[in-house]
Amino acid sequence: MLETVHHDVTLADGSLLRVDVRSPHLFRVRLDAAGAVHEGALERYGILRRDWPPVEVSVRRRRGEVEFRTMAAVLRVRCDDGRLRLSTAAGRELVSTAEPPRSRWQEGFRVALALRPGERLYGGGDADRERIQRRGSAGRMAVRNVASYAPIPFFMSTGGWAAFVNTTWFHRFDAGAADPERLVFSAERGGLDLFLIAGESLPELLNHYTALTGRPRLLPLAGYGLTFVCDERGVRARDVLYEAYEFRRHGIPCDTIGLEPGWMEHRYDYSVDKDWSQERFHIPTWLAQSKHSTFCAGLANMGFRLSLWLCCNYDLSEYEERLLGHEWKPLDAADLRAAPGDLVQDPHLQPTYSDRITRTGVPWFEHLKRFVDDGASAFKLDGANQVLFHPDRLWRNGMTDAEMHNLYPLLLGKQMALGFEAHTGRRAMISSAGGYAGIQQYAATWAGDTGGNAGPLVSMLNHGLSGHSNTSCDMEVFSPAGIHFGFLQPWSQVLSWHMYNQPWFQGRDLLAMFTFYARLRYRLLPYLYSAAHVAYRTGLPILRAMPLAAPDDPACADCTRQYLLGDALLTGAFTESLYLPAGRWIDFWTGAVHEGPATIPLQHPPDRGGMLLVRSGAIIPMGPAVDYTGDRPAEEITLDVYPDGDSRTTLYEDDGVSLDYQAGRVAETAIACRATARSVRLAVSPRRGEYDGMPSRRCYRIELHLESAPRAVKVNGQAVAIAFDAARRVCVVRAAEDPARQTPLEVVIRR
Repeated sequence: MLETVHHDVTLADGSLLRVDVRSPHLFRVRLDAAGAVHEGALERYGILRRDWPPVEVSVRRRRGEVEFRTMAAVLRVRCDDGRLRLSTAAGRELVSTAEPPRSRWQEGFRVALALRPGERLYGGGDADRERIQRRGSAGRMAVRNVASYAPIPFFMSTGGWAAFVNTTWFHRFDAGAADPERLVFSAERGGLDLFLIAGESLPELLNHYTALTGRPRLLPLAGYGLTFVCDERGVRARDVLYEAYEFRRHGIPCDTIGLEPGWMEHRYDYSVDKDWSQERFHIPTWLAQSKHSTFCAGLANMGFRLSLWLCCNYDLSEYEERLLGHEWKPLDAADLRAAPGDLVQDPHLQPTYSDRITRTGVPWFEHLKRFVDDGASAFKLDGANQVLFHPDRLWRNGMTDAEMHNLYPLLLGKQMALGFEAHTGRRAMISSAGGYAGIQQYAATWAGDTGGNAGPLVSMLNHGLSGHSNTSCDMEVFSPAGIHFGFLQPWSQVLSWHMYNQPWFQGRDLLAMFTFYARLRYRLLPYLYSAAHVAYRTGLPILRAMPLAAPDDPACADCTRQYLLGDALLTGAFTESLYLPAGRWIDFWTGAVHEGPATIPLQHPPDRGGMLLVRSGAIIPMGPAVDYTGDRPAEEITLDVYPDGDSRTTLYEDDGVSLDYQAGRVAETAIACRATARSVRLAVSPRRGEYDGMPSRRCYRIELHLESAPRAVKVNGQAVAIAFDAARRVCVVRAAEDPARQTPLEVVIRR
């Protein structure tokens, strides 16, 4: 039957256990000893998906159990004590509880999942920056400044299952630290709300998890370029304009210029009364919203977008309650004490309505519209108060900090993104230091005030293993390794703040290196943006930890100094060696060929900052050299092809600005390559779909990496002259699609 409602099981002790089957792979289990399960803040405020289609599920009781069977998995619940067992549809057990779960809203919950020998665990978000293989670790799920900006209570196993704890209350996880055979979640407040997920691979588990908590947001195309955040010490509008001009003068591609707190009249202004600094960024009223003669217009005329730094201590919960139709009425907090689970536990701090900033009935984003109208198109949300504890604060939705603290960064990202999009009709570029489960659907993140070294890399790997794709960190422009890593990640950002991190101040060699990597990144944007589309569709991140690339290779289990950027570029960062999974890998810098599995020592040209290898068989779409996204129409695409067996990729394109992609206004180009000992056959299918501003005709520069010059080259059956670069061992073919022809553009190379 098609089951769309929950199913209740009353346990022997009277506890209520409720099961919802959300999809063939996704089971929700809630438990409460008092017999009344709760909704949960993530569901209440629309973070979790609600519009699930009906799923075919059979429910039956037998041998003291209730069985929930779908086409993909089976969940069994013991009627006496609520123990759970998740299996495949064929009967292979995936995971079970190691003890009866317990849950009472006022006393908290505990659930323990049994772990098998050799089983590896991944996820947890930014819970720590020591490792990516979580088995053997333990910690708190609490947003904390520097230590844990964005913890995510999601863990997936190489055994084919995943668990997501649907709570914003402070809680703990123990992934086999105390008992190597148990993954335990526990809290002092809140009820057990557990999602169990079945899937055959880590990417499939991410797919199901992000179907629940939201797909990674597709940023505006410019968001995947370079952001430069200015020094704030007395910087004036004119200084910002000349900073931007220097990027253009040096030929360094860049899209976004960011301002730190000094852009405001009152530095670190948390209020809704903030204004431009009248001394440094004054915009006369008669020029406001003008397309000329303001510093915002000057930036736009050079192809730059403006990003503004923000801090927020607004009570965002009031607006969320208003969306639900609830008016705020102060509660009687006289009998409240420091709530169990509060991490500060100071008896002198009693939760009260201490807020003096929030204006009843006024959404937080309302006062930001004027700055958007003036020319701001991106916002950077500092950690500031969103990562600090507020044990003495009672929020307008009635929550104390122990429940609201983890939720706050989500609500901030949500209201910023949706507010911007509703006001402009354009995609938002919101970047936040803080986050929690679901942040991927609203904001990009950077690794906070922790620099751009190996620690932030671990954070980004763990984010990708937890459903969040648009991650970054502050680039270390003063070292080759920092530049290499800083440009080879989902989005790139340089922070000056109180430093002189402009690339032209780093010396001739580093300036040349920075310029090279910036130009390379912008040429790679079609490849990176296609990977962003894949993340938006499936949850598979742009920056992929090695277990996603080679889950069955134990040597990849805890690699923290390398990753796949997209599906083809193996990137090493801050490492003296690189591990190659099975297969053939080609050095992107030199063309040298390596066979995996193997570990190779650090080797790269002196004017590069790290190792970059290409998976054999890769097809990498690249764009033209530009100063910024939108600098010129992408009429010609370069296909960088490394023929090996059968391989394929898809180039995704849209207008890069609007929300039309959500309605399917996307062009997809399927590209396939078949290589044998005698020939290489590349087929570029006609573009499928369309979007505003799509080039009417597409030209291709095809670069095929071959060991020697080919004997013959044909394009759509017609012989063409052979152009072979012997130094690079690359055969170059130029071809153009015929819009009237609905068959693939075909290039055949005879070896």
